[in-house]
Amino acid sequence: MENQGYTTSIEVSKSGREVFNHINDVAKWWVREVAGTSTEFEGESSKLNDEFILRHGDDHYSKHQLTEVIPGKKVVWLVTDSRLNWIKGNKQEWTGTKMIFEIIPKEEKTTLIFTHEGLVPQLECYVHCVHFWERIIKEWLFNFMTDRGLKSNI
Repeated sequence: MENQGYTTSIEVSKSGREVFNHINDVAKWWVREVAGTSTEFEGESSKLNDEFILRHGDDHYSKHQLTEVIPGKKVVWLVTDSRLNWIKGNKQEWTGTKMIFEIIPKEEKTTLIFTHEGLVPQLECYVHCVHFWERIIKEWLFNFMTDRGLKSNI
């Protein structure tokens, strides 16, 4: 059965191991200033059962646990707690969802397939989150992996 959620992908000229290492260095590709507020990272994000928190002002709080870590192949984050204060309804829509990073090396390139399992169109945050994931994965993480710098015009 296919995972229910939002999926996107990128391809980079890196090994599966390099892509894996970049994914796990969350603070270097996710933390930045957006709309005048800086994102904060706290915790660890490199091995099984590590936990970390991402906080963006009062708008976004999410606590993640690494529940699957297969070097060079896959990383899974379970959202154990969340508060999306910018939505009107259930501010904990992310709680219990998973961010899945599947790494598929092929010759000189590697494809990264990202799925936010549980992020479905019925959720109030869906449209905004899909837009943001497109930026986070296809710009921030891609640029970090390809050494194009961490600056992004937001």
